[in-house]
Amino acid sequence: MLTHALSSPVVDNKRPMTKAVFKWATVGAVLLLALYLTVALYVQNQIAFALLFLVVIGSAAYIFSSPKAYAHRYIYPSIAGMVVFIIFPLLYTVGIGFTNYSASNLLSQERVLEQLLSQRFQTGEERYDFKLYPTDDKFVMRLESPAGQSWASAPFSFSELQNSALAVAPVEQAAPDTQPLGIKDVIKLKEDLKSLSVNLEGGASLSLAGLRNFAPMQSLYGLRDDGSLVNQQTGVVYAPNQDIGFYEGPQGETLSPGWTVTIGWDNYVQVVTDSSIRGPFIEIFVWTLAFATMTVLFTLAVGLVLANILQWDQLKGKGFYRMMLILPYAVPAFISILVFKGLFNQNFGEINLVLENLFGVRPDWFSDPALARTMILIVNTWLGYPYMMLLCMGLLQAIPRDLYEASAMDGATPLDNLFRITLPQIIKPLMPLLIASFAFNFNNFVLIALLTGGAPDIIGATTPAGTTDLLVSYTYRIAFQDSGQNFGLAAAIATAIFILVGSLSLINLKLSKIKV
Repeated sequence: MLTHALSSPVVDNKRPMTKAVFKWATVGAVLLLALYLTVALYVQNQIAFALLFLVVIGSAAYIFSSPKAYAHRYIYPSIAGMVVFIIFPLLYTVGIGFTNYSASNLLSQERVLEQLLSQRFQTGEERYDFKLYPTDDKFVMRLESPAGQSWASAPFSFSELQNSALAVAPVEQAAPDTQPLGIKDVIKLKEDLKSLSVNLEGGASLSLAGLRNFAPMQSLYGLRDDGSLVNQQTGVVYAPNQDIGFYEGPQGETLSPGWTVTIGWDNYVQVVTDSSIRGPFIEIFVWTLAFATMTVLFTLAVGLVLANILQWDQLKGKGFYRMMLILPYAVPAFISILVFKGLFNQNFGEINLVLENLFGVRPDWFSDPALARTMILIVNTWLGYPYMMLLCMGLLQAIPRDLYEASAMDGATPLDNLFRITLPQIIKPLMPLLIASFAFNFNNFVLIALLTGGAPDIIGATTPAGTTDLLVSYTYRIAFQDSGQNFGLAAAIATAIFILVGSLSLINLKLSKIKV
């Protein structure tokens, strides 16, 4: 029995303990790093991103360290990606739609106040030209008044002054032999010079007024005890208005920039009630629906016809024709769009040259709204028909040949075969793909951006809006282009687009008989 005990293997408990220590040390390091980054984002006033980062990293640490959540670790990366790249941007966009976030209301109120208090105005008429002369590791400043009087400072360094005043005294001697700093070197020291106050001996206090001179300067706005600002040049008082996010004067005048505030449903109400926005929005919405619908119909018609022709038994060289007809699908869309943009050029495009020689007309493809929309449909049909042709070719193979043989015995025409056999057989499996194509073209931003840019513009619109704009390009122009940059209004419209596209997706799922 003793021999059996001595021969039994000794259980090594160090390996599980080492593995556990390593696991929890890794989890702790990740959590500490996540906590540091979360605090850094919070300090930068990025509260939403800090919460997102904390939730994602915290849930990841729990799932990958807890035995109870072992099964979830395989699906967690996709869930985390959905949260970070879909759900969070969506919620963030919806939140922006309830604010006045725009190019003029971009900062926080603290940053706005800091920027307004930094503005200055010149209190005297005289400006004093200055030059900086390097002396070892220091500088000597010389000032000269318009009357020719000169002042000079003792050697100084900006770090030694620490925002204290620099004293200068009248001098009679000539300038030092060393060359003064050039304009490029002065620009490098601009921030230091802006914080520098120069005191004339027995005179005024000067501040930087330009890259070449100092002048008597004073803060343009003063902060009062009640939080309002007073213009020290005119005496007008501006009170903070939290409803609009601006400092507002007694006559309703505002100071720019403003800050971001919550305005509720104002952006959504503006789309509905403001005629200068409602009119272009409705026009663009109707055109977007028409564009997506007609694109699906045209591409389906062309693709189905070509697919039937390629199924024709008497056609020779099917492989060659099939390859040539699929080429538009193989070429990157942006290249084809730019090629068509050149072909439709009013003055030098080949299409207008042919039309002029044949019929004596030169259509204004880019300036006439109807022709511009027609051009867009032509180009998009060219880009989309190969996809529909491939789908139809596959679906046609599944139709029993007996149906066509029986139809031929009854004396049916090709149109009868198309509407009585082909379409009823392929429309059901094709319908979800048609809806997906509709949803894609509903947001076909690349085509509009590269071909027309939304032009020609809608007359009378207060927001950047064009007759060929889709809702997605209209939203982009409001947010980032032209004189718009109204991010709150663009977010409200983007939310509406999401609801529309989401509804189309639900219809797609219902038609596909997928339980949601």
